[in-house]
Amino acid sequence: MKEFILILFTALGGLGVFLLGMKHLSEGLQAIAGGGLRKFMAHATGYRIYGVGTGIVSTMIVQSSSIITVMLVSFVSTALMTLPQAFSVLIGANIGTTSTVWILACAPDPQMLGFTGVAIGGILFFFFRSEKIRYIGLTLLGLGLVFTGFFLMTKGVAPLRNSDVVASVFKSLEVDSLVDVAVIALVAMILSAAIHSAATIMIALALAMQGLISYEVAVAALFGANVGTTATGWLAAIGGTATAKRAALAHTVSNLVGTIALMPLFFVFFVKVGPWMFPGYNVPAGAVVSGARVEMYANMMAPIALTDTVFAMLRGMLFFPIVRPFCALIEKIIKQPENEKPHLSKLRTASFVSPVIACDQALEEVYFMKESNIDLLDCVRRVIAGEADEKVESHIAHREEVLDNVQKEITEFLAGISSKRLAKDVAARVQRILRFTDELESVSDEMVSIVKAVRRLRKANQAMSKASVQMLLTIHAKIFDFVSNVTAWIRSPRPIVNISEVQAESGAIHEFLRDCRATQLGRVGPEDPGSSMRVLAELDIINAYERVRSYYLNIAEVIAGGKR
Repeated sequence: MKEFILILFTALGGLGVFLLGMKHLSEGLQAIAGGGLRKFMAHATGYRIYGVGTGIVSTMIVQSSSIITVMLVSFVSTALMTLPQAFSVLIGANIGTTSTVWILACAPDPQMLGFTGVAIGGILFFFFRSEKIRYIGLTLLGLGLVFTGFFLMTKGVAPLRNSDVVASVFKSLEVDSLVDVAVIALVAMILSAAIHSAATIMIALALAMQGLISYEVAVAALFGANVGTTATGWLAAIGGTATAKRAALAHTVSNLVGTIALMPLFFVFFVKVGPWMFPGYNVPAGAVVSGARVEMYANMMAPIALTDTVFAMLRGMLFFPIVRPFCALIEKIIKQPENEKPHLSKLRTASFVSPVIACDQALEEVYFMKESNIDLLDCVRRVIAGEADEKVESHIAHREEVLDNVQKEITEFLAGISSKRLAKDVAARVQRILRFTDELESVSDEMVSIVKAVRRLRKANQAMSKASVQMLLTIHAKIFDFVSNVTAWIRSPRPIVNISEVQAESGAIHEFLRDCRATQLGRVGPEDPGSSMRVLAELDIINAYERVRSYYLNIAEVIAGGKR
């Protein structure tokens, strides 16, 4: 019993180390790639072959198809990509993710490479101050943990070879028919959906390399693991937009249908292609080769890695010619509601996978706030001009409450991001987005205060003079032009902001508003008993516009990099 517990926890510990290594490896590579990966993927064009290539390269860079899947769900949800473009990238991602197995297959000594990676990576990460060097260290540390975890898994299950009971249990997993293949694939699919597709494949490899399961069983596990990994896309799409669910469904259906379609080739092709390319893969554990005793099926990794890659490529070839009609079918299955827009909370899971994706989604909400404020400014102009009714004023109050909630949601969302390990540029981006939300929400408050000032006059049966209305409309026009110029840069990837010109324009508006205040104060007089109330209301409106000017100046300075 004690020996069994030791075996169990050694194997599970190795799996935990492997998963931790995958996490650190992906985080380190993402940090090194920075926003370049997001821009690289966003440039996938309508040419399907480019999309496939983008998926292969991107997945090899971050060593995680889960990261790429969630990024694609986000891109489709926010209209940065069409569904056919994203699906082409997914085809490539399925191929690129097989690189993890190739890395292990090409490693001459997983134990030595693992310890070396942990040692060098740990030194770089913990003892250097340079952020770039630290993230290179994190990448090496993660890679070392991947090798170490796999070594521990294979060593952990090695004693099971000596147990007749355990051996008989695993022997019962032999695949003699397509039904057996389907059952093993189903188990692997459930396991990979619960943990990680690479982890499922590594478990199968560890068992196969110790001779506990056959090569055929390990290959059958590949079939199911590649379907189970699509669960990550659903985590990102749950509660999300129709476009996000379409991307997740397209990934699942294509992998499932591709697996079922290729399963009849299991015995005639898939279990033969690896051994044909890598003969001698099944040297049994304990055999003596060239005078040395073989401790495990040393050559098992390469044929399985090849089979995994060929399987992914053939699945992609099945769907590559029919990308557009297939995506059209998915769009018919999941219909898009009218006027649907993405909501930050509906892609909350993205924040736990990639901070870059989280910032992209948060920026979409910032853009919504920017558009809402443009709408509020137009509504306020109509209120000042006497062209608005009660419905318009209620709309202004309601929209201000909506923006309050959006700011709260973004702040809570990004607070969770800030608790993670962030690259310096990503952390700076989080701070910029938080500043944008604060300034934009304050603008909506000023719109409500202007409406309240107009209502005070209306309640007191006071009316602004034509001269005052014209002056306020002139102020509004200047502010609106200034706002339009500044907000055009919010979502631009590389805005070129001449902050001196912006500050000069803001200063001119400030001087104009000061003159307007002086003019209004001069209109207070004893000959008009109601003038004081009117002027105070008009001054409140002018002061509100003055604060709006300052908020958008702050936004411009943040975009230009001069303020945080």
